[in-house]
Amino acid sequence: MTTPPPRLIDFHSHWGTERGWKGSPYETAEDREALRGYFKWGMNFVSDDEQAAQFRQANAKVMLDFAYTYKMDAGALRDQHDYAFDFAHKHPDVVLGNWIGIDPTQPDHVKELERCLSEGPGLIGLTVHSFTPAGPPDQPEWENCLNLCIEANRPVLVHVGMSATGAGTRGGMGITLEGCHPRYVDRIAATHPDLNVIAARVAWPWQSEMIAVALHKANVWMELHGWSPRYFPDELKREIGKRLRKRVFFGADYPMLSHERLVEEWREQGFSSDVLDDVFSGNAESFLTSIGVE
Repeated sequence: MTTPPPRLIDFHSHWGTERGWKGSPYETAEDREALRGYFKWGMNFVSDDEQAAQFRQANAKVMLDFAYTYKMDAGALRDQHDYAFDFAHKHPDVVLGNWIGIDPTQPDHVKELERCLSEGPGLIGLTVHSFTPAGPPDQPEWENCLNLCIEANRPVLVHVGMSATGAGTRGGMGITLEGCHPRYVDRIAATHPDLNVIAARVAWPWQSEMIAVALHKANVWMELHGWSPRYFPDELKREIGKRLRKRVFFGADYPMLSHERLVEEWREQGFSSDVLDDVFSGNAESFLTSIGVE
């Protein structure tokens, strides 16, 4: 008898639709080839309804992240968010919410973040990439946005560890990896104790530092999108079943990595069923309840 898929709360995936990748640098054949070589995904897009059906089949409720909206002008940015909100309204059973990516040096972008925090369906949070014009999240340009998230009781997602964006290209698309060090999670969590900070990705090559930050700061969590669990550093695997058991959220990175594949590979790592229940959905449910999201 086929085992039904576990309930998944996926704290980080991208869009499987072509509209969802609007404005990304992966619109050229050369850059798509680089992504294909890294993820073994050929950017084969699906329709909105097909995407929703894939989430339902995986029994997943997903937090969707746009790739490069921070580069858009304010009008295009609003249109992209409205597209996301319309999808969420049509498919509330599979959409947890959206990570909003802006350029905080542009006042119109900050106003758009305010609109999304007040009007967006489900969970709306701020996603921070260190390669935006503002730099890492401890820079003063981000301060207003962090305070907006505190006021709305909504989390901030900060990317740590090696970035897949630019991987395998000459110059790495101009991205420097230093800005993805966990020190920036530590700094904003220390200076903003009322802010909920989620570190995105496995933090390799700084995994020990990220574990220390998550253990030290009660307002820091980790979601592990973008990596097959079979490649997790050994100390991360060990701590997931011990001291980090209640601090880790499931993240997929759909469509590059499928939910079904990741569930199978999580199960192959030898974690107990109780630990997997926490990672797949239990920890996320507790966190969402704590910030008033049903």
